[in-house]
Amino acid sequence: MILQSSIFTDFYKKSVDLNKQILHAWVEHSLFAWRWWLGILLIVISLTLWIRYRNRESADRLQYAGLFVALASSNLDYIGTFFGLWKYDYEIFPVISHYIPFSFFVLPITVMFLLQIRPRTNALLKALTYSIFSVIALPIVDWIGIYDPVKWHYFYSFIIQFFIYLIAHYISVTDKFKKLYST
Repeated sequence: MILQSSIFTDFYKKSVDLNKQILHAWVEHSLFAWRWWLGILLIVISLTLWIRYRNRESADRLQYAGLFVALASSNLDYIGTFFGLWKYDYEIFPVISHYIPFSFFVLPITVMFLLQIRPRTNALLKALTYSIFSVIALPIVDWIGIYDPVKWHYFYSFIIQFFIYLIAHYISVTDKFKKLYST
């Protein structure tokens, strides 16, 4: 038992040291670089478009679906970077090992817009459209130098995004909520 504890203590110390090095590298090479500013711009544009063009009457329902997309995307992103399947350079915030502009803004807001535009359109068609977006966007951010698919193929993202959209669609159309109080 003592040996196991010392192993994890050693891992902890190495992790803290590595995090300090990552923070230093981020401050020296990423913070305020043009790719960093591109991430900030993606956040601002996504939020501005959402605030301006959202369907206010359905905003709560859409945001609930968007929250699912953000949580699913960020958790899958964390898992992928943890196992070295891909990596990001020029993160907005170095403490989080995934690309915040995509996980928390671009992907969820794209889904929310797809849900609110022509809501009677076949969900499979919209899921396909959303998935194609990932196949187009990932090579672009790879080419720009933000994303590096170390051991990942874009087609895997296509499949994952397809199912994320379908689940978000289901969340947006469900009527299983009961009021917390009676009127």
